[in-house]
Amino acid sequence: MAEVERMSNEDALARAIAELLDEAGVRAQRKLIERLVETSIGLGRDGTSRANLKLSSAALSEMRRAFRIFAGHDGTPKVTIFGSARTLLDDPLWVQAEATARRLAEQGWMVVTGAGPGIMEAAARGAGPQQSLGVSIRLPFEEKPNDMINQDGNHVAMRYFFTRKLMLVKESSGFVCLPGGFGTLDETFELLTLQQTGKMLPAPIVLLDRPGGGFWRGFERFVREELTDYGMISPGDLDRVLITDSVEAAVEEIEGFWRNFDSLRWTPDRSATGPRPGASAPRGGDAGEGSAAREGSSHAHLAPSPANEAQYDRLVLRLRNAPSEEEIAELNERFADMLAEGRIEATEPLQPEVADRDRLDLPRLTLVPTPRAIGRLHVLIRAINELGSAPSR
Repeated sequence: MAEVERMSNEDALARAIAELLDEAGVRAQRKLIERLVETSIGLGRDGTSRANLKLSSAALSEMRRAFRIFAGHDGTPKVTIFGSARTLLDDPLWVQAEATARRLAEQGWMVVTGAGPGIMEAAARGAGPQQSLGVSIRLPFEEKPNDMINQDGNHVAMRYFFTRKLMLVKESSGFVCLPGGFGTLDETFELLTLQQTGKMLPAPIVLLDRPGGGFWRGFERFVREELTDYGMISPGDLDRVLITDSVEAAVEEIEGFWRNFDSLRWTPDRSATGPRPGASAPRGGDAGEGSAAREGSSHAHLAPSPANEAQYDRLVLRLRNAPSEEEIAELNERFADMLAEGRIEATEPLQPEVADRDRLDLPRLTLVPTPRAIGRLHVLIRAINELGSAPSR
């Protein structure tokens, strides 16, 4: 009897939520909005403390503000530039950040920064106010939004570091880190962690130093001598990162990564059995379930795991230009160690892609990676970008 009453109450609640959304005029993404409302009600039912409710409410509210600002720039590629808030105008690092941002803005990129002084202001000045997005943090002692960000509507202030870092990473297709303190190193390590674990779609990461500087080379020595040599990370985990003191090389790394590679998607592989490849392999979100692209998919750069826990998942790589049979044979020979079964193959759009009308005009390659092979995905993408069939630079 109690179970019947509980189900009746749940049905009544579902009807009330649906009526509320009807009255509010919510039409799109109804299931997800219903889940958000149900979760909020659940917090109340759980007797959640006032402090935790305030945290949840504030975090969701400021994410909503950030989503609205970023939504105005859907379809425009974005690069995030990290660096110290304490770098001064006459520092060579300021010049590097400003020049890099300017060059990328000239290529059509929007530059995302933490909206503060130092490197963040240099990057915003290089990109210009129309191509800058700022996500600042409210601090009691330092880091007020710089003038370049404050003069237009491309700025949102965050109370929490975790929501700020989400927005600094979530929508960008490339990252440039200049030397900085604890905050910059925290952001850099988080990028590396997200890439290593597959919780973030493959994207170029540049560690840019002042001309002749040794900051990032010292960082590299620490990583290789302490972390790699002690077996705490894999030997190739830092290979996906470019360390340079050249603005030209930094810009080329960001641009070149997207020379031929366009996007990826995971689909269930019904022909295979066994564990899926890596608990955190990249997969996209709502726009064509499982899709992730540089352009036109602003949500896709942080990604949940492949959906099917019991089977291998097939990875689809969408390209701008189709490779030749000879080039595919070369890829199979070079990356055979990545494959759990079968070969790298050129295919037509797979059924889930067709169902979602997901970038059907593009050529694609498919493969079934082995567990932990996701770390080499950067190498495979770079190899595809260097094929003779790839678009010219």
